[in-house]
Amino acid sequence: MPSPLHLSAYTMTSALGAGLAPTLEALRQQRSGVRSTRWETVDLDTCLGEVQGLDDFRLREDLAAFDCRNNRLAQWGLEQDDFVLAVREAMQRHGAERIGVFLGTSTSGILSSELAYRQRDAATGAFTVPLDYQHTHNSYSVADFVRSYFGLTGPAFVVSTACSSSAKVFGNAQRLMDCGLIDAAIVGGVDSLCLTTLYGFNSLQLVSARPCRPFDAGRDGISIGEAAAFALVERTERAAPGAIVMSGIGESSDAHHMSSPHPEGLGARAAMQQALAMAGLQPSQIDYINLHGTATPSNDAAEDKAVSAMFGTATPSSSTKGHTGHTLGAAGGIEAVICALALQHGLAPGGCGTETLDPKLQSRYLLSNLEQPLRHVLSNSFGFGGSNCSMVLSRVEA
Repeated sequence: MPSPLHLSAYTMTSALGAGLAPTLEALRQQRSGVRSTRWETVDLDTCLGEVQGLDDFRLREDLAAFDCRNNRLAQWGLEQDDFVLAVREAMQRHGAERIGVFLGTSTSGILSSELAYRQRDAATGAFTVPLDYQHTHNSYSVADFVRSYFGLTGPAFVVSTACSSSAKVFGNAQRLMDCGLIDAAIVGGVDSLCLTTLYGFNSLQLVSARPCRPFDAGRDGISIGEAAAFALVERTERAAPGAIVMSGIGESSDAHHMSSPHPEGLGARAAMQQALAMAGLQPSQIDYINLHGTATPSNDAAEDKAVSAMFGTATPSSSTKGHTGHTLGAAGGIEAVICALALQHGLAPGGCGTETLDPKLQSRYLLSNLEQPLRHVLSNSFGFGGSNCSMVLSRVEA
């Protein structure tokens, strides 16, 4: 049986603010960071979960080769909540070569290439501004950046399976740790705004003109956001009472359609069943479910069928994409951090933006916060192509 992972440190930065404190405050106030705004040259009628101030943030000078919006967001995220200090201490405990870096992203620093192509010479087509593909656009760039930031020398890679990317890396870390290849890992995800995802999702008619409304009767699409989430995971021997652990994870593939989930949620259900089995839990022991909850009609309906079939209609659940927007490759990571906050503070967050629940959906969707002790929570992340991942996070008892 794989070992649980202790989340010995974690942090997130999103449209709700930098670090855990503004995130928790926004959850308690049911405040959204998604708003109508002008960004870059976007002329779509949509709302965004933009990280305010990111355009003015500067990378560490010795890491200038990595300069792009995605890596700036990565550094800003790393430098919250004493996360850097926690990693430095872990390096002293385990050694730089025994700590892995496994991150999720969907488009990495593609914005750099978009801008460079826009400014090509009209006559020759040659780039007129420098473009360092390896350190910016390349999918591996963000893991390379984090590895370089700390001077780590353990294994590192990036997972890019759309919205499940930064949930699946928790499983990667667990497997490499159980193989004895590493003793700890930095996991999570970073995804930043770019024109490719905005126009791409719009072409699929999946983008809403107003802040998204998961599980609402009138939901009509997603709001795209950006975020960085990081967790330092280690073996559970160090987990004290009150600590947060990832006790189970499940991964599956729908093999159904490129952009639509299986209509009965069969892949989602398989992932949730695997996560519960690894954690050694029954559905009745889950106190809260952080739904994938994109706010598209088909995704919410499929997830609702899977959830209600497994858990019935009494387990509290909600989507936090109304707070942050859909942060794509970073979504699994930030929702894992939100689940850790939920366990730590006994807060099952009510959904943000949802007004009238779809009467065809059966899950117990929270429209307001529920404050009570939580022991086990489930986080769902389901990506394009039916790449599904579900995680159980638990609070260690005394």
